[in-house]
Amino acid sequence: MAELSPTPRTRVRRFPSRASYDRTTIHAILDEGLVCHLGFVHDGQPFVLPTTYARVDDALYLHGSAASRMLRGLRDGIPVCVTVTLLDGLVLARSAFHHSMNYRSVVILGVAAEVTGAAERLGALEAIVQHVNPGRWQQVRPPNDRELKATIVLRLPIVEASAKVRTGGPLDDAGDLGWPCWAGHVPLRLVALEPVPDGQPPAGVTAPNGRMHA
Repeated sequence: MAELSPTPRTRVRRFPSRASYDRTTIHAILDEGLVCHLGFVHDGQPFVLPTTYARVDDALYLHGSAASRMLRGLRDGIPVCVTVTLLDGLVLARSAFHHSMNYRSVVILGVAAEVTGAAERLGALEAIVQHVNPGRWQQVRPPNDRELKATIVLRLPIVEASAKVRTGGPLDDAGDLGWPCWAGHVPLRLVALEPVPDGQPPAGVTAPNGRMHA
């Protein structure tokens, strides 16, 4: 896949060696994440909303309640910033200053547009459900007309975006290498625990075995 062209807004200036504009890298981070943070300004007030999402090709799909005044404003063409961060570890240095974290992150800038076509709307909602738990869409009742009318679906093109990745241990100063404390990094990962059923499941129905139950 071709790289995205960095813009003045997406070019990483702090530790540029950690930056990537490669579509494959950006897509992989988005596909692994479960929650994004959607930032925008509404009536002069900045907001950041955590929400689920899904990537389909070079677009990010988001959804929310049609009753939300803020989301209704987004469909009118408000500039947005979407971020996704995967926390991979804690970096423990010999100095307080050099403590850090290992991470993979993506920032997307653009203007979200409302999806109005029935087929694309349904496909986007399916993609969001499948992103959280692959195979779930085929098991559950699809949304009805009332639920579809109550839902706004937004599409954000992945055109102006960048990734940033940090790996490895601390970057201690040479003068601190003899300091008498442990230094290194502690890997972290998100792990699903045993599913807890809601009430009494029907006979023969088993717990999900997708990413919800790793």
